[in-house]
Amino acid sequence: MQRVCVIGGSRYFGKLLVRRLRAEGHRVTVLNRGSSPPPDGVEHLVVDRDDEQALTDALASRSFDVVVDQVCYTPVQAAIAVRAFKGRTRRYVMTSTIEVYDPDTAALPPRPPGTPVPEEAVDPASWRVDMDAPWHDAAYLEAHYAEGKRQAEAVLTRLGPFAFASVRSAHVLGGGAQDFTGRLAHYVEHITRGRPLAVHPTVLPTVFVHAEELAGLLQWAATASDFTGPLNACSQDPVDVRQLCAVIAAQTGREPVYRVTRPGEDASPFSFDRHYAMSNSRAGRLGFAFSRTADWLPGVVAEALAAAPTP
Repeated sequence: MQRVCVIGGSRYFGKLLVRRLRAEGHRVTVLNRGSSPPPDGVEHLVVDRDDEQALTDALASRSFDVVVDQVCYTPVQAAIAVRAFKGRTRRYVMTSTIEVYDPDTAALPPRPPGTPVPEEAVDPASWRVDMDAPWHDAAYLEAHYAEGKRQAEAVLTRLGPFAFASVRSAHVLGGGAQDFTGRLAHYVEHITRGRPLAVHPTVLPTVFVHAEELAGLLQWAATASDFTGPLNACSQDPVDVRQLCAVIAAQTGREPVYRVTRPGEDASPFSFDRHYAMSNSRAGRLGFAFSRTADWLPGVVAEALAAAPTP
């Protein structure tokens, strides 16, 4: 049994992680602002992680084998975590994102077209950090989401007095209650109702991960592995938006209606005009085997369809 603190943990795949940790017999503490209670048998600390003194007071004399941070978005939050958890944990795992590789938000090393991006493309050990940026401003944070994640990783890598790992998640999909972003429901609704979907003239693939598989990877990263540094989390085989729609069409009997975007116009979610895929080979070398997208995507679509309102 290990003592695990999950920061966040009441929403999205954090809930799945907490359930998995409890089922495996670990002692779990969920730390959040109290938006919803954790499952029975889980300690709940209600505190704003941005309030350093309140966070330190809430932790009191507690210590953990590992902390899993689901909601670290800025270098300021990361720096607070470094100070608050100093001497309280031996390992810290942060949930990061594929967005750190977005070339529209940072100057990244060039790669041959179609090549999945490896972890070393964004090195947190050398990434520049700007603690004075207005990270407290919601609009600024939304516009700089990817940069906030990059800099949070950098702070925890360079200043953390614990072993640090970051899990860079692909686009998360789940059906029904696990469709956390509502993006799959968006496609199901548009296709079943014959509404046009805005797509790029040429669509290129991206990578996905099932919500349960991501929770499983985080559980493994927290309790069964000692790797450090960034780790890409995605299922095998990238999928483009038209392939995703084809899976929905096969189960609905309704053909998607597409509207090609004009230059500069926003497209529907998951429509990309660049190859947007990560390499998961490091995870494989470390012993975590990802599924293939084609193996779970039809089931996720079926769940989304079952949860969709009747047209």
